[in-house]
Amino acid sequence: MKTFKKVALPYFIWAALFIVVSLLMVVYYGFSGEGGLTLDNFARFFAGSTLKTLARSLRIAFITTVFCLLLGYPLAYIISRLMVGYRNLAIILIMVPMWMNFLLRTYAWVTILSKNGIINVVLRSLGFEGLDLLYREGAVILGMVYNFLPFMVLPIYTVLEKMDQSLLEAAADLGCNRFKSFTKVIFPLSLPGVASGISMVFIPAISTFEITTLLGGNKTNLIGNVIEQQFTITGDWNYGSAISIVLMVFLLLSLFFTGREEEATSMRVEEVVGE
Repeated sequence: MKTFKKVALPYFIWAALFIVVSLLMVVYYGFSGEGGLTLDNFARFFAGSTLKTLARSLRIAFITTVFCLLLGYPLAYIISRLMVGYRNLAIILIMVPMWMNFLLRTYAWVTILSKNGIINVVLRSLGFEGLDLLYREGAVILGMVYNFLPFMVLPIYTVLEKMDQSLLEAAADLGCNRFKSFTKVIFPLSLPGVASGISMVFIPAISTFEITTLLGGNKTNLIGNVIEQQFTITGDWNYGSAISIVLMVFLLLSLFFTGREEEATSMRVEEVVGE
């Protein structure tokens, strides 16, 4: 036990310095101003246009999560039904883009969606006019779905891959066709993976600023962009910290509801297994 404490000590020091101390600094700056402790920073947030930016961020994060779920669940299901060799290859192909730098992947979409990008070049070669695809909300959502889709696929795939196949055989013996087996057995049992995927996509989608900066330009600013601008351009650390605290509250609430959903789905899993 003493050896474990000695080995873990550097990690505790690291966490204290770069997590706990950083959070305390954000809280301090958020509740302080020229006259000492104050709530003016939060009053400014809820009275200004930044509240609309937060609402836009929640909406875009929700749309991104829905698209990732609609694309990720079928993909995870198909991969889980492949042979072991092909299954491992498919997972590697999904993870390979994640090994690249996040900004490089986003810059690739800037090249693809630009006026002289691949899409417009192909359209012009076919006799059509080029499309204005870059610096739009749709481009931001596309970039988010591309970057965060693996975070939806992997947890769902993990649950589906570990699913007890005897349950499906029992459902078939009881007269369930493929559709009923999916709706009554597979999907309920995979809900914990769905809940994990939703949290893993929604949280970074609401707080990102790199994707909106590169693909949205100045036309699609989200709450992450506002926070980044307060610290790097405006220099108003107090207001930026207050916005960060509000955003952290939303993220904690989403984690809370996701955790409640995981508990409910776990109970549902026990009911399905019991049946």
